[in-house]
Amino acid sequence: MSSPARTNRRKTLIGFVTSKMGDKSVKVTVPYKTPHPLYHKVINRKTVLHVHDEKNETKVGDKIEVMETRPVSRLKRWRVTRVVEASVGLDITAVTEKDVAELVPTKTTKKTNSAATA
Repeated sequence: MSSPARTNRRKTLIGFVTSKMGDKSVKVTVPYKTPHPLYHKVINRKTVLHVHDEKNETKVGDKIEVMETRPVSRLKRWRVTRVVEASVGLDITAVTEKDVAELVPTKTTKKTNSAATA
C-alpha cells in the first residue's frame, strides 16, 4: 500500500524574519501580490506567521523558508526549514531615553551650550 518514496505534501513558504519573540520563536512576514477585485490594480499584501526556530539560527532581516507542521504551541504552526539569505549587518540594539537625549538637541541643551560658549 505505501510506496517507498513518500511525497511531502506540506506547504512551504519563503518570507522575512521581522521579530524575535522569545526563545525558539520568530515572526515571519510572507509578502504576496494580488489584484484588486474591482479595479484590477496589483495590491501588496502580507501574511504574518509564528514560526518555531529550534536552533535559534535566524535573526531579524533573514530570508528563510518555512514548512507547515503540527501545532507546536498555541500560535506556532510553522517551522524553519533553512535560511535562504542571511541579513547583512543588521545588529538591532535597544535605545534608551538617555541615549536619545544626548544625540538630539533640545531647548534646554541649546541654552546651556550657548551659555557655556559665552
